[in-house]
Amino acid sequence: MITSIFNKSKPINFIIVLIITVLAFITARTNMVMEPITTVLVFKQVTIFLICVLTILVFNFIITKNSLTQSNSYEILLFSLFLLTLEQTTSNTNILLSNLFVLLGLRKIMSLRSQKNIKSKLFDAALYISIASLLYFWAILFFIAIPFSLIFYSDNNIRHWIIPFVGVATVFIIAVGVSVLAYDNFYEIFKSSREVSYDFSPYNSTKFLVGITMLFSFGLWSSVFYLQSIKKKKKGLRASFKIVIIAVIIAFVLVLLAPEKNGSEFLYLFAPLAVIITNYIEIVEDKWFKEVFLALLILIPFLLLML
Repeated sequence: MITSIFNKSKPINFIIVLIITVLAFITARTNMVMEPITTVLVFKQVTIFLICVLTILVFNFIITKNSLTQSNSYEILLFSLFLLTLEQTTSNTNILLSNLFVLLGLRKIMSLRSQKNIKSKLFDAALYISIASLLYFWAILFFIAIPFSLIFYSDNNIRHWIIPFVGVATVFIIAVGVSVLAYDNFYEIFKSSREVSYDFSPYNSTKFLVGITMLFSFGLWSSVFYLQSIKKKKKGLRASFKIVIIAVIIAFVLVLLAPEKNGSEFLYLFAPLAVIITNYIEIVEDKWFKEVFLALLILIPFLLLML
């Protein structure tokens, strides 16, 4: 029954996803220190929520444009459920914006398959990821996806390998200029922490452990089948599916390196993980197993609300 609702893209599915996102957003704020309600506070929270919604819309656009899944709504459902599982991911504005720019960068990288406007796409991809790293330094790791994409597309044009670095340099120069004008300091704008932490003790709570276990267990299981299925995809689409794997590996490394482990860093994992799990759901032939698999993904986040 659950699969019959989401196996097609319908307006009702977006409404359900929006409701789950609202629930995740509200839950995160009930666990935060209460501040006096002011116009500024309300405006800030509405803006943050709109960033969450925009992220889901951009994610859905990337999926549709690059045929990463079939015509269904599983991927955005999973993304919203992940937000509910680790609702802390809706709290950090910098990471929310950084993740949005990473998705925009990945969109440009995947669009290289058309072999049109390659130079501008490479420049834009590097530009977006560089902006993402200004907001959260370790997002710079996603820059690795650019040379990998050139390898996947067998691009030996030396100019194409140099252009991404021009994009990074452009953001750096503009950022330094803004920093000088706004703060009278060359590097004040580069405030995002470059530290690394391997202290995972903040995850030592039932809610975190269950949520993280759900993400990694379902993700790891689905990844095995996802990797096997890439060979069966159309030749022109294979590079995009490989980039999803690169993105999930980078996001995992980012989680390991994150200087402050409060749960918000897992946001970078949600999009590629949703694609991988959706692809697995699509190839499961046993309808009963598919229903149970999806039901668990839905039930666990809601059960965690009781903890």
